[in-house]
Amino acid sequence: MIKIACIQSNLMGKEPQNEKIIPMPAATLSKKHILGIEGMPIPEINALLDRANYFAEQSKETFSTILANKTVLNIFFENSTRTKVSFELAAKRLGASVLNISVSGSSVKKGETLIDTATTLNAMQPDILVVRHHSSGAPLLLSQHVDAAVINAGDGRHEHPTQALLDALTIKRSLGRISGLKIAICGDINNSRVARSNMYLLSALGADVRFVSPSTLVSPFFSDIGIPIYTDMEQGISECEIVMMLRLQTERMEGREAPSKHEYFNLFGLDHHKLQKAAPNALIMHPGPMNRGVEIDSKIADDNNKSLIRMQVELGVATRMACLEAVAGETL
Repeated sequence: MIKIACIQSNLMGKEPQNEKIIPMPAATLSKKHILGIEGMPIPEINALLDRANYFAEQSKETFSTILANKTVLNIFFENSTRTKVSFELAAKRLGASVLNISVSGSSVKKGETLIDTATTLNAMQPDILVVRHHSSGAPLLLSQHVDAAVINAGDGRHEHPTQALLDALTIKRSLGRISGLKIAICGDINNSRVARSNMYLLSALGADVRFVSPSTLVSPFFSDIGIPIYTDMEQGISECEIVMMLRLQTERMEGREAPSKHEYFNLFGLDHHKLQKAAPNALIMHPGPMNRGVEIDSKIADDNNKSLIRMQVELGVATRMACLEAVAGETL
């Protein structure tokens, strides 16, 4: 295992100790694609995290030829500036040629089916497709009709595997471990692919994961598979070392699943008062974008002693570098 440099001390205003980062080989995957965390072997998860941590410690020019002569297509059927830019930077830092396809101006808007799109893209002979789609299972369908490797950048209510990986890396670099931690994932669970991917990944690595949500926004399915569900915010985050907030995804809601934004913040929004129920040194996460004053108070989000949100963004590039390299089958 790589020697993880604990940077929690830096969050508290102290200089982290110098740690020697051991060079790690590229992660080797048993499958061609990264479509989800569910079912991914733990050694592969750890290999991706180790490699991502190694990338995070290097200068951005160090690995500029790993994916030389490779072509990466970013195909986003949903808007997501943060994820798309992160993948683009990751691919370019590895030396790949990158093309961002604008779906709003593509044949998809003219009635072309997803399989038609796959056939067209396949004829261009790309090496890697990074796909975000509003329908669950779309990346899987594409992977069955193209020769390229496919990375799921978020599909409907299904999964967002690279977000879970970067979240795990953020926790591991901050606290030095994941196993044994109490982690509360709070908010709109039913509509969150981030919640699902983190549930699978963090549980697999030994964390005590629980969901905190209004009963209308969390399915009994999760309790049926063993995930504790709390409908009281203060009780749900009690003694948790990590509190991960999620936004209300109103665009996916079909009715009045959530109360008014004001009422929601009073009941489920994270503020200093509620945070006092968590562990004394609890850290805050959010995959973004944030709705300040709805699921999280700005003072909490911007608290350098508590918030890991900026670190999550920073580690997104390194994590996606590890994933791109792995599906390309390249090694140093």
